[in-house]
Amino acid sequence: MSGDTIIRIRTPLTHETARGLHIGERVLLSGTILAARDAAHKRLVETLDRGEPLPTALQNQIIYYVGPSPAKPGQAIGSAGPTTAGRMDAYTPRLLEQGVTGMIGKGNRSPAVFDAMQRYGAVYFAATGGAGALLSRRIHRYEVLAYPELGPEALALLEVEDFPLIVAGDASGGDFYREGPLAYRR
Repeated sequence: MSGDTIIRIRTPLTHETARGLHIGERVLLSGTILAARDAAHKRLVETLDRGEPLPTALQNQIIYYVGPSPAKPGQAIGSAGPTTAGRMDAYTPRLLEQGVTGMIGKGNRSPAVFDAMQRYGAVYFAATGGAGALLSRRIHRYEVLAYPELGPEALALLEVEDFPLIVAGDASGGDFYREGPLAYRR
């Protein structure tokens, strides 16, 4: 685990780049990413189950688990802190199979998600919980792509610049939430 260097990543996030990231690394992410929470994840998987096309391509995409508050005048988005990633775990392996290479949230992931991350070459990033107002300053565009009736849980496109993250789960099976505390038990 390394935390000394900051890695700058510009989207799209390829499987090759995702496989090269390791837990504990600090990342500044720039480019376009998707925003979706549980309701949008459920709709995406239901769409796949029906054999219908998804409302947007998922190949090499990063999904931020966020339900932002309304934007104030002059802002692209309101407070935009991460939600608990485990709420998406039932849907995540299916979306990784569709080409998603990164996820942003907070908290632990299930063994099934870690297995899928290894199988498909994906990474899980943690964003700082409780810092939604600060994180929103790194988001310069918010555009609903699908499911507008879901309000803040709609599938949306975000444009981010130097969005601060930590690699919390890697494609080698590393789990920062499990391994990080071990350094302090010595």
